[in-house]
Amino acid sequence: MLLSVGRWCARRPKRTVAAWLLLIIAVAGALGAFGRVTSEAVTIPGSDSQAARDMSEAFADSASGRQPVVLYTAPGSPALSATAQRKAIEESARAIADVDHVVAVTTPFDPKARGALSADKHTGQLFVELDVTGRDITAETTRSITDAAAPATDAGIEVTAGGDLGAATDRGNAGHSEIIGLTAAFIILAVGFGSLVAAGVPLLSGAIGLAISLCAIGLAGHLMDMPSTGTTIAAMIGLGVGIDYTLFCLTRFRELRAAGVGVEDAAARTTAGSGKAVAFAGCAVIAALAGLALGGMPLLHALALAPGIAVLVAMAVTLTLLPAVLSLLGRRLTPKAPKRRRQDAKAGAGGAEPGAAEPTDAEPLQDAERPRGWGRIAVYVAARPWRCLLAGLVLTGVLAIPAAQLSFGQLDAGDKKAGTPSRIAYDRLTDAFGPGATGPLQVVTTLPSRASGPDDSRVTDLTAALRATEGVASVGPTQLDKGATHARWQVTPTTAPGDPATADLVHRLRDETLPEATEGTGQVTHVGGATAIQDDMNERLGKRMPLIVGFVLAVAALLLLFAFRSPVIAVKAALMNVISVAASYGVLTALFQWGWGADLIGLEGAVPIPGYVPLLMFAVLFGLSMDYEVFLLSAVRAAYVRQRDTRRAVITGLAGTGRIITSAALIMVSVFLSYLLSDDPVVKMFGIGLATAVALDASVVRGVLVPSTMVLLGRANWWLPGWLDRLLPHMAIEDDGHEEDEGHRAPGQASPASGETSGDAALASSTSNGSTS
Repeated sequence: MLLSVGRWCARRPKRTVAAWLLLIIAVAGALGAFGRVTSEAVTIPGSDSQAARDMSEAFADSASGRQPVVLYTAPGSPALSATAQRKAIEESARAIADVDHVVAVTTPFDPKARGALSADKHTGQLFVELDVTGRDITAETTRSITDAAAPATDAGIEVTAGGDLGAATDRGNAGHSEIIGLTAAFIILAVGFGSLVAAGVPLLSGAIGLAISLCAIGLAGHLMDMPSTGTTIAAMIGLGVGIDYTLFCLTRFRELRAAGVGVEDAAARTTAGSGKAVAFAGCAVIAALAGLALGGMPLLHALALAPGIAVLVAMAVTLTLLPAVLSLLGRRLTPKAPKRRRQDAKAGAGGAEPGAAEPTDAEPLQDAERPRGWGRIAVYVAARPWRCLLAGLVLTGVLAIPAAQLSFGQLDAGDKKAGTPSRIAYDRLTDAFGPGATGPLQVVTTLPSRASGPDDSRVTDLTAALRATEGVASVGPTQLDKGATHARWQVTPTTAPGDPATADLVHRLRDETLPEATEGTGQVTHVGGATAIQDDMNERLGKRMPLIVGFVLAVAALLLLFAFRSPVIAVKAALMNVISVAASYGVLTALFQWGWGADLIGLEGAVPIPGYVPLLMFAVLFGLSMDYEVFLLSAVRAAYVRQRDTRRAVITGLAGTGRIITSAALIMVSVFLSYLLSDDPVVKMFGIGLATAVALDASVVRGVLVPSTMVLLGRANWWLPGWLDRLLPHMAIEDDGHEEDEGHRAPGQASPASGETSGDAALASSTSNGSTS
C-alpha cells in the first residue's frame, strides 16, 4: 500500500504539493476565523476540589474571579491610607472600571475587601473582576488596567498586576525556541549531508507539519479544554519527529539514488521501506500517548491529544508530501559519486552476485573494508558484550538513582523568573500578608435550610472551627449565595501554595475539621481552590500511574512483537526503554526537585515537579524510543535474514544505522534543549527531560545495551513458538516492497514467499534474492 502511495505522489508531485498548500491555507483560515482557544482550567471528575468548584456555581461570581492588582509604597514614604494616596487609589479604581472586560473593582478600603491592606498600610490590593478568564485575559488587557492606574503611579505607588493578569504579561513567545531548534537542525543536516538542498528538505517537512499541527490544536480548543502547555509540548514533539522522520527517509532515498535507482522508483521504495518504519514508529508514539486516557482527567486527554495530532501530521507529511518533494528535487538530492570507487563494481551497484559466499568472521578485512565510526563501535561492543552491558547499566543506573526520591508537587508564582510581574506581585503579597495569601483555599458548604444570615449558628460554628485549625492564618468573611442555602469562606494558609504543609492542611480540613464541625447538621462541605485542585490531581495521578505505565509497556511490547515476531526482542526493548526513562527521571529530580545546577537552566533554585510532567514524559519518551528501536532492529533483522548470524547481524545493523540514529537524536536534542530559553519551569522540565532521554537512548541504550544483549542472547533473540507464529501477522518492516514491484525485479529474480521473514524460510528467501532483501 505504501509503495503505491509513494509512487502516486512521486508521479504527481505538483498536485500533491498543491493539496498540502491548500490544506495549510484552509486550517490557517479556519484558525483566523474562529480563533485559538486555550484553557488553564483543571477538572478532576469525582474529586473533592471539583465538587467545591461545582458548588461555587451557586454564587454570582465573575468569570475571572477576583484578580489582584498589588499596590505598594516603600517604607518611609506615605502609606496607602494617607489622604493623597487613598484619593489616587480610588481615582485609579474608577478608571480601571471603564477598561474593556472589567466588570467590578474593589479597593482595599472597601469593607468587602477585608484583609486587602497590610498592617503597616504600605501594601494593598485592588481586586479586579473581568468577564473573561484564563488565556482570554491578554497582555493588552493587563496593560490597559495598569495604564488606567496612572493616578496611583503618579502618587508614588508601585502598581503590579498579579494572578491571571500578571500571567498574561509573563507569557513569552516560544517562537524563538523553534527558530533556534530549526537553525541547529539545519547546521547538523548540512554538515551530515554536505548539501544545503538536502539539509533543507527535513526542515521544510518539519515546518509544514508544525504549522498545520498548531492550527489544528488551536481549533481543537473549541471542543475541549486545551492548556497552553499542550501547544508548546506539541510543537516540541512535532518538530522533532517531523525532522527525524524525514531524515530517515531522505537518507534511504539518497542511498537508492547512489545505487542508480531512478528518482520516481527511489521515492516510491523509500516510502514503502523507511516510510513503513516511520508509520509504525509514529503509531507507537500515538498508542503510548493514548495510555494517558487511563488517567481519568480531561487535562491528560488534552496533553495527549496535542502531541498526538503533531505526530499524526508529521507521519502524513512524510508519507505523502515527502515523496512529491523527493520527485521534484531528486537530481539535486542525489549524492555525488565518490572519487575512488570500490574494487567490486557489482557491490557498488547495490548487490553481490547470486550465490557469492558471505565473508566469514575469520577472514581478514582489507584496509578499505575496515570498520570506521559506528562500525568500529559495533565491532567493539560485539567483542566485549558483558563489559559493555555492565558499563551501560552502571551509567544509566547512577543517573536513575535520584528518581527514587521523585515526588509530585505544585508550582506557584514564587517559581516564576525574578522581575516578572507575577513574581513581583507574589513577593509583595508574601511579605505583607504571609506566604498563604497567594494561594487561598475555598471552603464551601450546603445548608439544608435557608440561613438567617451570616450570624446563623451553622455558619458561625464552622467559621470558628476553620479559624481554630492548625495551619490556618486567617478566614475571610462568610459569603452566602442568593438563596442563602450555600456558604463559602476564603481560608488563607500559613504556608505557600507549593509547600507540602499546605497539602497537609487540605487533608486536615477534609478529614478532621469539617466532618467534626458539621456532624449531625446534614451539611455537605468541600475544599477547593488552586492548591486543593493540584493536590487532588497529584493524588489521582499517583494512583493511576502504575496502570498507565503498565498499559504503555504492554502496548509497546505488543507492537514490537507484531513487527519483529520475537517475544524476547519485544520484552527486552520494553525494559531498555524503561532504563532510559528512569535515567531521565533521575536527571529531572536532581535538576529541578533538588535544584542541582538550577541556575544553569535559568532557575533560582529547586522547584516542585507537577504530577503530570513525569507521566506525560513517560508516554512521549516510550513512543520516541520506539523510533530508534524500530530503525535499529529493522536493520539487524534484515542482516540476520541474510546471514543467520546474530553477532554479525548486530554489527551490520548498528554500523548501518548508528550514524543516522545519532544525527536524528542530535537534532531532536537540539530542538528540545532550545526550549530551556522559556521562562516556564514546566517547559524547561519537558525540554531537559526529553533531551536527556533521547540522548541516552540513541547513544547508551541503542549503541551499547541493545547490541550487547542481542549478542549475548544469540539465536534466542529470534525464538518464536509455533502457535504464536500462526497467530501473528507478517508485517516485514524491513522490506521496501521492491520484489513486489514487477517493474523493478531483476531478470530471473525470484519473488520471496509471502510472510517469510523468520527462520529457515526467511533465510532461503533472502539467499535467493541476494542483498536486495
